[in-house]
Amino acid sequence: MSRFVVTGTGTDIGKTVFSAALTRALDGCYWKPVQSGLDGGTDAERVAGLTGLSPDRILAEVWRLETPASPHHAADLDGVRIDADALNPPACARPLVIEGAGGALVPLNHDVLYADVFARWGLPVVVCASTTLGTINHSLLTLEALRARGVPVLGVAFIGPANESSEAAIARFGKVKRLGRLPWLAPLTPDSLSHAFAAGFDPGDFA
Repeated sequence: MSRFVVTGTGTDIGKTVFSAALTRALDGCYWKPVQSGLDGGTDAERVAGLTGLSPDRILAEVWRLETPASPHHAADLDGVRIDADALNPPACARPLVIEGAGGALVPLNHDVLYADVFARWGLPVVVCASTTLGTINHSLLTLEALRARGVPVLGVAFIGPANESSEAAIARFGKVKRLGRLPWLAPLTPDSLSHAFAAGFDPGDFA
């Protein structure tokens, strides 16, 4: 059964919305191993709302931390240490979408980055990249960091308004597949998200 990791070039660029769209398109399960920040709802709750999936398809986090901060710092504030070796993709009889936190080089503890865990898993990674100013540098650095660890990169999913010059440059210099683009949606609803994903992406890339 197919399994994918969704990471990004930074925080608040649309990874969770993309993860919801991909999970729904695959009719799969969603898992966020570590949730930092509980006030105002979690990413898993947002995905549940955007997909309409049953609760058993939204798999429980391993760590739920109070503060919206890098996991290593949020864990320090909660008086715990995230055991990165204990993070293993859960069993699911459907395709599984795994969402990381922030960018690929976010620390899970004081010794391990998310990208290190991605390398251990060996699963194909989708890099979500904003189309705004600065995205070329952020995207290419993320791709280099993943490849330096032997992480298989499926491609880049762009988030935001079309920016042909930046998207083409990232694909060319990063030697990476352009999977598609998800625009910012207003209103953002399960139906508008599903339609936008269907219009912007090829399901065959995630087969």
